[in-house]
Amino acid sequence: MSAQPAPRDQPVDPVLARRAAVLRWSDLGQRVAYLCFGLAVVVFVVAFIAQFPAWTVVVIVGLMAVGSVLFVPAVIFGYAAKAAEKEERGESSGH
Repeated sequence: MSAQPAPRDQPVDPVLARRAAVLRWSDLGQRVAYLCFGLAVVVFVVAFIAQFPAWTVVVIVGLMAVGSVLFVPAVIFGYAAKAAEKEERGESSGH
């Protein structure tokens, strides 16, 4: 038995492969950012019950900062890749 790769029906387009990778990374970035925002809310509730110890404020601000830093580029790159797909299909971009 030889370990030959399976023949492919179509050659892989590097642009499509890169666009798929950008979409995967932007999706992951958005999920992690939402997780950070959700955790910040949970820590806020804990902080409210515990009358806001200093460590909870640091954690809340840190989670919000990390979530924001991840969310903005993830949304921008995600919209760009989706717009490129629509343009390639010949659909209107809405502008």
